[in-house]
Amino acid sequence: MALKSQRGAHPAFVRLSEEENDGPEDTGEKRMLQVSRQEIKKQVGEDDTGLTRLRHQVVLFLDLYVWEPVCTGVRFLQLVAIFVPVILTVPAIWIGGRRPDRDNERSGTLWWYGFLVKAMEWAGPAFIKLGQWAASRTDIFPTELCDIMSKLHADAPAHSLHATKRIVRAAFDGRNFDEIFEEFEEKPLGVGAIAQVYRAKLKPDLAVPGDVDVLDSEGNLRQNVRKNVDTVFKYSPKRVPSSYVAVKVLHPGVERTVRRDLRIMWFFASVLNAIPTIEWLSLPDEVEQFGEMMKLQLDLRIEAANLTMFRKNFRDRSTAWFPFPYTEFSTRNVLVEEFAQGIPLADFITNGGGVFQEDIASEGLDAFLRMLLLDNFVHADLHPGNIMVRFYQADKPTIRLRRKAEKHPEEKPDVTEEVLSRLRPFRHDKNLWNAELTKIDREGFRPQLIFIDTGLVTELNATNRQNFLDLFRAVAEFDGYKAGHLMCERCRQPDAVLDEEVFALRMQHLVLGVKSRTLALGSVKIGDVLQEVLSMVRSHHVRLEGDFVNVVISILLLEGIGRTLNPDVDLLSSSLPILRQLGAQSGKDMMKEGDFSMLMVWLGLETRRFMQASVEDVERCVKYDLLSPNV
Repeated sequence: MALKSQRGAHPAFVRLSEEENDGPEDTGEKRMLQVSRQEIKKQVGEDDTGLTRLRHQVVLFLDLYVWEPVCTGVRFLQLVAIFVPVILTVPAIWIGGRRPDRDNERSGTLWWYGFLVKAMEWAGPAFIKLGQWAASRTDIFPTELCDIMSKLHADAPAHSLHATKRIVRAAFDGRNFDEIFEEFEEKPLGVGAIAQVYRAKLKPDLAVPGDVDVLDSEGNLRQNVRKNVDTVFKYSPKRVPSSYVAVKVLHPGVERTVRRDLRIMWFFASVLNAIPTIEWLSLPDEVEQFGEMMKLQLDLRIEAANLTMFRKNFRDRSTAWFPFPYTEFSTRNVLVEEFAQGIPLADFITNGGGVFQEDIASEGLDAFLRMLLLDNFVHADLHPGNIMVRFYQADKPTIRLRRKAEKHPEEKPDVTEEVLSRLRPFRHDKNLWNAELTKIDREGFRPQLIFIDTGLVTELNATNRQNFLDLFRAVAEFDGYKAGHLMCERCRQPDAVLDEEVFALRMQHLVLGVKSRTLALGSVKIGDVLQEVLSMVRSHHVRLEGDFVNVVISILLLEGIGRTLNPDVDLLSSSLPILRQLGAQSGKDMMKEGDFSMLMVWLGLETRRFMQASVEDVERCVKYDLLSPNV
């Protein structure tokens, strides 16, 4: 049977992600997924003839119509044994008193939610991922269920080292393990539902950068001047990737297991969809969307292509850093990327960011807003576990009129590990932690965020992006009534919406509340507003596109993280520099078409910021008696 080679295909994946979209529903992820699924589609080779062709046809028939149905049936019985107790205990949701501190849910309901989560852990990778996905869909499921689902973790056993070596050797064209790595830690750093990750060090001849953005060219005078302007504020030096790598390896057979589970999920979703009261959820469509998300994570070349795109987008930005992917060694089953040297963001949330907390909070929001507004390419799994913090020293300003020999980037010492080794001993002592951060600040080090696990991204297609912009304009004009009707008209099931007029009026009330707080120069908590919107969407059966929900959840997470580090974080103020850049890029075209909404948003935020600064100046003058100082 003909199966296309998995090697050497990654550059094609990068090109697919960069191509212009062919239609309103097209995205880079869809193109990559289509190619990926076509590669593993079993078919008889065109070159097969005679008995060889007949043998392949028989094997293919037995696999598709005998073996797969039998295995799916056995898997079905396993899942029945796991979930029947969950179904039988459903009456528990009507037992017990209400818990005001838990969204007024009954104690029996909370117990049943926990039992359901435990069953999903037992059921395996697809159901673990299903629970994690459901945790982000507060527009569909109750808030408390989503909160409990968010704690779902993979308790999957690690596959054998022998299997890892076999899969990795195939990615390196059959080389012996000793010819690939100088060091290889045999105990996995982490074991997930789909894959496990190791830390290793590549041989010097393999640890060669192939990324054009790694080395800093000499450039002309104009480029050097621009670089030095950036340096005055903040500039992250160019560097070659470390030879230490993270090696991500898919579990053997996970693709078939997930495929069978998705068939079973779709069957049950179709049965449940026949119940009138939950028909509005359109569960088969949700399973299909979830299935696409799962399939994207089953080809690690897609994650490598996403890393390449993020590195390209953030090449000249200092707010975030993404690990370098070794694309020539990345296949469907293996991803080799630079090992991220950093401290988990969770440590800074627990201990505080000290002198850096405002920088870290603003950098996270800035990076996200640039992904959303400028790039339309957003990391779709943003939580503290996928964000780390590293430290660097900014390059010194230099103006070179002539070519002058300087140290190659790989000869420049990487101070990241040195700084991290100073912080790690104090991770459980808040006072010493903050004292060490102060020392690091005095020595000229700056923080930078590292984003990892880029297997899932949100990229709005042309239709969804237009809907997003129309909704944005309506909200920007404080026309909540129009925004409410737009959400109902362009949702996935307009006929299933309950009380569209009431929903639009509730949106108008919500937006007017935001308007009053904005004009009062208060810090608007966008997260609280979006939570209220999701609650309204759920109660009125307004089915939003998954991409919209991903963006909303990302905003909730990022603003929540930002406010934990810095309570004064203001998403509107953080968006102002990006809106300026967006206005410079697309403002002329929009105004030619007679659309001044973006200009009004821009001017409104500029006015708000100016007035806020003026009020703060007056308050400071009064506080320190600067208006009429004593003589």
